[in-house]
Amino acid sequence: MFWPSCPLQFEMKHWITRWFKPLAVTIICALAHTVEAQTNRANEIEYASPDQSVWSTKLNERGEPDNPLLSLATALFTKANIPWRSQIYPASRLFKNLQDGSSQFSILVKVPALQECCLWSKKPVTSVEIRVYRLNHKSAIKTPDDLTGKTVITIRGYSYGGLRNFINDEKNRVTNNESPTHVAAFKMLMSGRADYLIDYAGPAAEILASEAATGIQSDALLRQDVHLVLSKTYPDAAKVMAQLESIANGLDSAAIIKNHGK
Repeated sequence: MFWPSCPLQFEMKHWITRWFKPLAVTIICALAHTVEAQTNRANEIEYASPDQSVWSTKLNERGEPDNPLLSLATALFTKANIPWRSQIYPASRLFKNLQDGSSQFSILVKVPALQECCLWSKKPVTSVEIRVYRLNHKSAIKTPDDLTGKTVITIRGYSYGGLRNFINDEKNRVTNNESPTHVAAFKMLMSGRADYLIDYAGPAAEILASEAATGIQSDALLRQDVHLVLSKTYPDAAKVMAQLESIANGLDSAAIIKNHGK
């Protein structure tokens, strides 16, 4: 026997069709966005940079070193569609974080401490220059060996890509006078505290442009390549590094770095 649907059943069916389906779609979409957000957070890269810049003496609005490589990182991760953030650390903490995966990315000169834990880009993305500054009457320094037996000024905190090991080695008879800042270092040189000042070209150029420093010449000592660095702990690290390298090869890194902050 056929029994017609009662009005209550019809109303319930109509209510379910009208309200439940859109609600279900909304819930499913919300859950999908939540999962996507959680995945993005899990795959977010932390770009760790040193708290002492080899590029500039300038500070940003937070009082931190103004790192032009942030502009390069922005271009890389935007094109790669990878969520990221930046954080500054002392060098020793930075190395430890990359080793244990607390930080996943940086842009650095190659260092032995990170060779096993990290992947390095095959090609450098830029380079940094170390120069020796001197008064006009002093002879030029062209190689680290030329520093043997000399009196020098260095800036505290820099390893100079391993050059400090040469300076600190007693057999090389280098007398080192440490300066807390770039400005103080040039004042020491001008006052005759030492024969030579070892500094990175970027910060030194800013000091020489702003200070009344005359009669100073400089010579290139070392040029060091700077590479992308990715912790092996990052998901699909080799694939991601290959992607970042491919993007970097298509960027004008020199122009990006030069135009930082403009």
